[in-house]
Amino acid sequence: MSPSLGGGLPGSELRSRRCRSAKAGSPDEATEVAPPSPKRAAWGSLRWHAAGRWALVALVTLLSFATRFHRLDQPAHICWDETHFGKMGSYYINRTFFFDVHPPLGKMLIGLAGYLSGYDGTFLFQKPGDSYEHHSYIGMRGFCAFLGSLLIPLAYLTVLELSKSLSAALLTAALLIFDTGCLTLSQYILLDPILMFFIMASLLSMVKYNSYTNRPFSAPWWFWLSLTGINLAGALGVKFVGLFIILQVGWNTISDLWHLFGDLSLSLVTMWKHLMARILCLIVLPLVIYMATFAIHFLVLNKSGPGDGFFSSAFQARLSGNNLYNASIPEYLAYGSVITVKNLQMAIGYLHSHPHLYPEGIGARQQQVTTYLHKDLNNLWIIKKHNTDSGPLNSSFPVEFVRHGDLVRLEHKETSRNLHSHFHEAPLTRKHYQVTGYGINGTGDSNDFWRIEVINRKFGNRIKVLRSQIRFIHMATGCVLSSSGKSLPKWGWEQLEVTCNPYIKETPNSLWNVEDHINPKLPNISLDVLQPTFSEILMESHMVMILGNNGLKPKNNEFTSKPWHWPINYQGLRFSGSNDTDFRVYLLGNPVVWWLNLLSIILYLLSGSIFAVALQRGVRLPAEVEGLSQVLLRGGGQFLLGWVLHYFPFFLMGRILYFHHYFPAMLFSSMLTGLLWDTLLRLGAWSLAALLPSYGIHMAGIVGLLLGTAYSFYLFHPLAYGMVGPLAQDPRSPMAGLKWLESWEF
Repeated sequence: MSPSLGGGLPGSELRSRRCRSAKAGSPDEATEVAPPSPKRAAWGSLRWHAAGRWALVALVTLLSFATRFHRLDQPAHICWDETHFGKMGSYYINRTFFFDVHPPLGKMLIGLAGYLSGYDGTFLFQKPGDSYEHHSYIGMRGFCAFLGSLLIPLAYLTVLELSKSLSAALLTAALLIFDTGCLTLSQYILLDPILMFFIMASLLSMVKYNSYTNRPFSAPWWFWLSLTGINLAGALGVKFVGLFIILQVGWNTISDLWHLFGDLSLSLVTMWKHLMARILCLIVLPLVIYMATFAIHFLVLNKSGPGDGFFSSAFQARLSGNNLYNASIPEYLAYGSVITVKNLQMAIGYLHSHPHLYPEGIGARQQQVTTYLHKDLNNLWIIKKHNTDSGPLNSSFPVEFVRHGDLVRLEHKETSRNLHSHFHEAPLTRKHYQVTGYGINGTGDSNDFWRIEVINRKFGNRIKVLRSQIRFIHMATGCVLSSSGKSLPKWGWEQLEVTCNPYIKETPNSLWNVEDHINPKLPNISLDVLQPTFSEILMESHMVMILGNNGLKPKNNEFTSKPWHWPINYQGLRFSGSNDTDFRVYLLGNPVVWWLNLLSIILYLLSGSIFAVALQRGVRLPAEVEGLSQVLLRGGGQFLLGWVLHYFPFFLMGRILYFHHYFPAMLFSSMLTGLLWDTLLRLGAWSLAALLPSYGIHMAGIVGLLLGTAYSFYLFHPLAYGMVGPLAQDPRSPMAGLKWLESWEF
């Protein structure tokens, strides 16, 4: 069941059919597998008049837009992750730097849509349920709904191209139009409709350029090949999940090149042209566009904001309003200076403490020490000699520089407790020691002493602010100050754990640099020399995004899900409201559509395997059956590959997962369902042609499936469009009797 364009065909037969099709000179004919027959013509394949075909596309698109834009303004308050992505759109309008675990394209487009529709970027997007009041939010929702509406015609055209069957394309469109889950995701300020648009556009573009196999290097071939690369860049630029459609296009490209390599009629020069065309359009062009989105992202977001602390000191030096921007600070660290100490591991943050104590049973019940990603007064420390008080900054003590190998104390400025460690076990990381704040007014004990070391420096060398990579060795235990990167429970304010690691090694988690440095007794130097290059910024951004993605945790009172839940529609996701007085929106797939998709995957694996074995063994099949089996293997294999690539990788991910992550895979399963049932109904009609009118059997089956999905949408549409009033268990509720699974929480 090869998913390549010629799936199921031996190379020689594929080439011979391509040659025969090339003589016909039509792109549509070039992809037909079976010779045309009166029955297939009667069954409404592509022999329809062009106007009729475009009328169906228009009808499908109209229904898609009508369902997605209906009640788009409701509810007039923040729903679920609009909190994040609406706020990020505001950041772009205000040019304020922020951090997110996804690439920037989707948020930039949301911000642009808001700006063009009159939104001024002043709404705070604090939490779900907050009313939008007079703020213009429809433009951002409308943009997402527009792209969500285009998913249906894109799926329709893709199935039509691979199956040459209007009924298969129409059934696919109906499955997506009448799916409550796709509808809900399309109506809010989210990245999902943007991501799915680029995934579907990439798939259609790939299928279209493959349909011009017999006209390589023609204008349409170049157009669709280039458009594939552009859409791939778009998919990856919205979320890293876009990598899965890149893998699918890459697999098809390798398969196509392999078939071309087996065509002995092609010269090596021609083969080289094919290879270079694909490198140019599918690798170079997407990379250029992808990097351009980051260049625009960094250019627009040039003001200091809540994302500063996730990035290095050098990165922050380029942000207007940051204390490091165009700043001048003392170059060398001195005793008595007030400093902040930043971990060199991406997305770890600043050494931090606060007046709260570790809870009972967590090591010694002393003051908590953590790392914190945001600028805060609790990040400030005073560096002192280990055995004497260096005195306040305004005293008459002479300036004395801190040197590599010195023994020091770090006193927390806000609480006057010293950085301290001992043999008690760390809160989360076993075999590491606990780090605390200890003492009164800077007076503690010998467990407050640390040796400061600069990487690759000699004893006695002075320590440079920002540029020296330093570590702190605890004198009593011999361990090294580190941050595990693990989030503490709520008693630790979900900040990151700081430990003293007895296994001394130079890793970013145990390396630090001094960032802020306040000492009026010392001369200042300009920090302009620290500003990084674009390539350094790009690399650092990706490191921070990857680490942030892996560390994602569920929000308060939020239900997460597991990948095995998704295909069976086991549990939805509450978008808005929970009480009978709330406006309630619940993300749940249309169960008829989703369970039909699951059944179709199983049936395809069975039927596809049978046909693949029969063709491989050279079994002589009737022309009609062979033609339909080739369509099933070629198109169905493409959709099955897409489903597998967009679903199974989630089983390997360590990050938190949600129901909405399945929807790209759901698009592929719906296209597989449309193609499979159209093919099975045609085969059934063919086998019963001697007894019953074949046209009637096929059409009755298609109409039955269309009516079934439409009726199930009628039953479940309140979940998507929202409802107020009695809950599902109340007989007066529109959802009464429809809670088919106990795990559904509407």
